Amino acid sequence: MKLRAGDLVEVKSKDEILATLDEQGALDQLPFMPEMLQYCGKQLKVFKRAHKTCDTIEYTGSRWMKNAVHLEGVRCDGSSHGGCQAGCLMFWKESWLRQAGVNPETLEFGGKERSPHSCTQEALAKATRRSDNSSESSQNETFSCQTTELLRATSVLHWWDVRQYVEDVWSGNATIGQVVKTFLFWIFTKTLRITAHKLQLRTYNKIQSMRGGTPYPFFEGALEQKTPSETLSLKPGEYVQVKPLDEIILTINKRNRNRGLSFDCEMVKYCGGKFKVLQRVEQIIDEKTGRMMKLPNDCVSLDNVFCAGEYSRKRYLCPRSIYSFWREIWLTRVER
Repeated sequence: MKLRAGDLVEVKSKDEILATLDEQGALDQLPFMPEMLQYCGKQLKVFKRAHKTCDTIEYTGSRWMKNAVHLEGVRCDGSSHGGCQAGCLMFWKESWLRQAGVNPETLEFGGKERSPHSCTQEALAKATRRSDNSSESSQNETFSCQTTELLRATSVLHWWDVRQYVEDVWSGNATIGQVVKTFLFWIFTKTLRITAHKLQLRTYNKIQSMRGGTPYPFFEGALEQKTPSETLSLKPGEYVQVKPLDEIILTINKRNRNRGLSFDCEMVKYCGGKFKVLQRVEQIIDEKTGRMMKLPNDCVSLDNVFCAGEYSRKRYLCPRSIYSFWREIWLTRVER
């Protein structure tokens, strides 16, 4: 279908989608998850073309994905995966979608009797748990989802492969200006190795401050080991303001972490911004092991605050839009 950002599509019926899946409920090794069934028959806009994604399992960089998109506002609610609160954008194969307004009866094979498919709704539910579970205890079970199976469903993509950036622009994922900006920033980071980088960084940050832009996003925390905490007891729907970067640096260690949670380069652009608290994050699935991780310290996600792949090396302009997680010490409660 070669879908592009902004295209209006209709999610096919449950039976149509099941007919595309293998016995493990996957197409091209990408699982179709039970959380996606609620969207069958609905019309939705394409958010971005998912021709590439980032490796959050082995952290090798970017990966190619075939014939898939992300749909606008459609994130996993974790209801079939132990209540995982990561809120991942789901991948949709084009085989699971049709152009909105197209009568399926007019398509090839439309309206004809279909051959029995090998996947059932019960099989989808079963596929959410890995077969290597050694115990029926919920504390020991391991999960399987699109994120845990991402390496199987994708192939290696080098950051310098220009085809991805051509498709970024063609698909509407990014503008030519955004691609140029990304490459200019990459060139700037390379020049820091061969020139008086401290002067360059001061100049860069001064210019960015004057134009209201993002300061240089690579930095080092101020603390050696133990990091502080602050309790706000934030609730979903409340509003917060992200503290300035220089204040946040004082709360993180040399690895840019506060009690184990990273403050990374993609979060810097949100410093000073005002956002609504989306939810408190207490548990997420470990993408490498499939086990549910309980988060022992305060952690929240903010509405429409996610990684945009603007500065992350080897995964520029990734469309996956992973939610950023925030310590309460990095935030200030404000009125709406």
